[in-house]
Amino acid sequence: MSGQVRQDVDGEILILTIDNPPVNASSQGVRAGIAAGIQRLVSDPALVAAVLIGAGDSFVAGSDLGEFGGMVPEPLLPSVIADIEDCAKPVVAALDGFALGGGLELALGCDARLASQRAQVGLPEVTLGMVPGAGGTQRLPRLVGREAALEIILSGRRVPAVEAHELGIVDEIVTGDLLSAAVRYATTARKRRVAELAVPDSPTEDLEAVAGRVVRGARRANAVAALELVGSAGSGDIETALRRERERFDELRLSPDAAALRHIFFAERAASRRAGTTPRQPGVDRVGIIGAGAMGAGIGAAFALAGIGVQLIDTDATQAQRGRERIQQTLDKAVARGRLSVEAAVGVSARLGASTDSADLGDADLVIEAVVEDPDVKVSVLRAAAVAAPDAVLATNTSYLSVSRLAESLEDPSRLVGMHFFNPADVMKLVELVPGSTASPRTLGVALQASKQLRKVAVLAGDAEGFIGNRIYSVYRRHAEYLLEDGALPEDVDAAMEGFGFGMGPFAVADLSGLQIARSLRDRWRSTGRLPARYVDIPDLLCDRGWWGRRSGRGYYRYEEGRRIPDPQVHDMIVAESARKSIRRRSIGPEEIVERLIGAMVVEGAKVVQDGIARHADDVDAVVVNGFGFPRFAGGPMWWARRQDAATLTRLADVVAAAAREEAASGALAEVLGGAQSRA
Repeated sequence: MSGQVRQDVDGEILILTIDNPPVNASSQGVRAGIAAGIQRLVSDPALVAAVLIGAGDSFVAGSDLGEFGGMVPEPLLPSVIADIEDCAKPVVAALDGFALGGGLELALGCDARLASQRAQVGLPEVTLGMVPGAGGTQRLPRLVGREAALEIILSGRRVPAVEAHELGIVDEIVTGDLLSAAVRYATTARKRRVAELAVPDSPTEDLEAVAGRVVRGARRANAVAALELVGSAGSGDIETALRRERERFDELRLSPDAAALRHIFFAERAASRRAGTTPRQPGVDRVGIIGAGAMGAGIGAAFALAGIGVQLIDTDATQAQRGRERIQQTLDKAVARGRLSVEAAVGVSARLGASTDSADLGDADLVIEAVVEDPDVKVSVLRAAAVAAPDAVLATNTSYLSVSRLAESLEDPSRLVGMHFFNPADVMKLVELVPGSTASPRTLGVALQASKQLRKVAVLAGDAEGFIGNRIYSVYRRHAEYLLEDGALPEDVDAAMEGFGFGMGPFAVADLSGLQIARSLRDRWRSTGRLPARYVDIPDLLCDRGWWGRRSGRGYYRYEEGRRIPDPQVHDMIVAESARKSIRRRSIGPEEIVERLIGAMVVEGAKVVQDGIARHADDVDAVVVNGFGFPRFAGGPMWWARRQDAATLTRLADVVAAAAREEAASGALAEVLGGAQSRA
């Protein structure tokens, strides 16, 4: 018996319990243990069926990703599933918690699937640069049809038990004890191999349309392979189809995309572990949010979606109610999309308040201010919150201000922590946790626990202007502005970065966010004598004309009916600025644009680690990927840099320094990328 799979007998039923904490990943030991159990089922005439179940909170929450960088040790999952299908006796999968990736494929290889009400299933391999490799692209379409299967595979989403039952993935939902129900089911179960079922006919099937809805931007090789494999399901010999699927899986798991996606997967989890160095705190039951604008309402929506009560406070009663309505709309959309049950939404709505009275914060466990980026205003609302909610942890959502200085203005500075959310807060996965110099272990612990409840990627950041993300992004934006003076136009830069994989280029993002945000930062630099050695006036000129971006109808682009259109007047302004500074404009191609802007991120990322603002280079990747749209398949700027040789990095540091008229930072690059990344 494998140590990761226990064998027990209940009457005539063999119970195989997968016990590989924390999530029962499909490791070599798990696969060997299941294979040994199936062999016992085959050879023991006293046994009539088996139940496969997971210990703890999961069935099998995926494969052991650490195996995917080289040769996967035998037995392979397809051979284990083949053993289950070849066995004449039925095997019932009892699904609780997560059955993801190889876990769902294992369940699809069984003869029946029972699930608890909280179970979730899915095939997330595409999000890791691969395709399912143990029958997922062939067996799932036989239960749900090709269109539904393709949507589940391309999105990588987790399908809740109720929907899985409606689709036909799950045969029965169990409300009582899952193991007892599965044993009862197994006593009368019959052999039903999913691989032998026909794919349901669908005369209106349009897999291209499904792929177009799910996949944004250019399709990577794994998405193309998934479309081909699902499209061929049922059209020929299944053994041939399974071999072709495994071949594509093996090709893709060794691809650069898959390596980068595994890197960011592990980087996100390591960042949260590095942040979680304080004693575990109880979960947050109710949160107060001061400031009901777009950011405040977004933060409130994130908590509401997590089932946490929310109290919005705003000096403007109309604004407070408008914020509440935004949160309610988010809940309604989540119900419509199947992300939230009607019952859960009703329960959260009943705990959703909005008012102008800070006294309503009294029962909050955590109070977050999301008011304007003005230190005097923030101190005022934090002081009021400290009195209104005397037992609550206080948090500031500041983007640039010193958390320690804000804390020093409070009677008890240890109560304040920075929780920097990214807009829209109910969508973006990142939160930077900034304890400053004063936050107590309890304060940081509550912030971390709240981040976990929100299922955010929590990254610990030092208390310096811009923290990790905005500091790097401001340099990225500044180097994009240098490219304008040197010869590029906004659409050239945006097209190059979108071609690299960003959802939007830097100037499209600036217009969407509003140019006033960066203007206020530049004004702060100017007032404190901290303007960079090379300063570009173009964004100031746009602001001076009232061209604030998309909302004003003009910025780096003109906007007509929501479409961004290159603006000849902006072009003329850019060319005139180059001439005024005696800069000889030249043609700059997309390769140079990408190299200079990614290079700027890499150099600043190394400085952030060297300065101790980020504890590890991987934390930089976690922040830039989850907060600023750096493509996941490229792994983040520091991962990208590790793929370059020393000569390339030295040249890159020189190019970045020359553009900014600064001293090259090749020493920081060598230190950080050479292995001295930790700031424990």
